[in-house]
Amino acid sequence: MAIEAFSEERFPLRIAFGTSGGPERRTDIVRLSTGFEARNQRQARSMRRYDAGSGLKSLADLAAVLEFFEAMRGRLTAFRFRDPLDHASARLGQPITPLDQRIGTGDGETREFPLAKLYGSGEGAYRRPIEKPVAGSVRIAIAGAETVASVDATTGLVGFEVAPALGAAITAGFEFDVPVRFDTDQIAINIAAFEAGDIPTIPLIEVRP
Repeated sequence: MAIEAFSEERFPLRIAFGTSGGPERRTDIVRLSTGFEARNQRQARSMRRYDAGSGLKSLADLAAVLEFFEAMRGRLTAFRFRDPLDHASARLGQPITPLDQRIGTGDGETREFPLAKLYGSGEGAYRRPIEKPVAGSVRIAIAGAETVASVDATTGLVGFEVAPALGAAITAGFEFDVPVRFDTDQIAINIAAFEAGDIPTIPLIEVRP
C-alpha cells in the first residue's frame, strides 16, 4: 500500500495548544586566539521542534495522539501542526489584515507570489516561507487595496489572473500551520504512571514539505 509522504491532516488542536517547543538554529562558533569569535550559521532557515507530550491533559488526549501516531505511521508521514505561539501573520492576539506581511512587488509580469512572514526589520530581517496556510484564512491586497487571488493551501502560493502593476506592493494576512512529523517510531505508555503525572515525551520536528 502506497503512503503519502505528507498528509494535510492537522494534529489535534486541543493538544497542540499545550505543547512546548519552538525554533532552533544551528550555529558553529570558533573562538580565535585573539579572543574574538568566528560564527557561522549552518542553515539559512530555522527548524522547529516540539514536545506534544506536554499538551496531554487526559487519557482521551493520550488516546487521540496514539490514534494519530498510527494513522501517520510514526515517522513516515508528515502533517500539519498549529504552533501555539506563532500561527498567524499578525502579532499574537491581533486580528489578521491583508496588510500584515509584504510578500512581493509587482513587475507587470509575475502573477504568482509565495507567502512569507518577516521577523525583525531592515536588511537583517528573517523572511520565513509559509508553505501551509490555513484554507480560507488568507487575505491579499495590492497597493493597499484588498483584492481577490487564488491561494494554494498546500504550497502557500498566491496567484493573480492579471499580474500586479510595476512597483505595486503585494501584501497578505493569514493563519498557517507548521509541517512536522513525529521524531520517534515508538510511543511508550504506562497508564498508571500517566495518571500519576508522568507525562510521556512525544517529539515532533519540522520538515520541508
